[in-house]
Amino acid sequence: MKINSAIFIKSAFQPRDYPPNTLPEVAFAGKSNVGKSSLINTLVNRKKLAHTSSTPGRTQSINFFLINDKISFVDLPGYGFARVPLQIKKQWKPMVESYLKSRKNLHLVVVILDSRREPSPDDLNLIEWLRFYNIPIVVVVTKIDKISRNQRTKQKDLVKKTLKIEDNQLVMFSALTGEGKDKLWKKILSFLQK
Repeated sequence: MKINSAIFIKSAFQPRDYPPNTLPEVAFAGKSNVGKSSLINTLVNRKKLAHTSSTPGRTQSINFFLINDKISFVDLPGYGFARVPLQIKKQWKPMVESYLKSRKNLHLVVVILDSRREPSPDDLNLIEWLRFYNIPIVVVVTKIDKISRNQRTKQKDLVKKTLKIEDNQLVMFSALTGEGKDKLWKKILSFLQK
């Protein structure tokens, strides 16, 4: 997809802070430091639209971006081992669940995993929660440039088996090389047309 514009709209901590629910939304979810921000930046051909950090847990709010004046990308706070105060961690789950349940224009959740890690119980819980609420998902395995081709195949099989997903629900992705970018855009656009 040709990107003509990609802008940050706002950060939100409460449903009242969300922008109007008028455009189709694609949410990006995953553990802290799996490469959510890098993936978003790669998709929209921008280096610093979504802030990246080597420190887990930098995204502590729900961040909304406007893409080509037609689509909203939504960067959800990472879950897992983020080094943030326990009180903030406790706020994330209700904040994210509230967002996922309330957005009528949510067309897809892109669940992001790190290729160097096995899917965790948190990853499986998120997938099962999304299935329960009939929210469409695509799983993206990031940082594939950091593992061998043989490891990629093993990781792909492990992710499909652990998360009980089909091959057509999975994209192998590298923000460094751009591998998987076109495939992911095709999947996103197919869900936006439904």
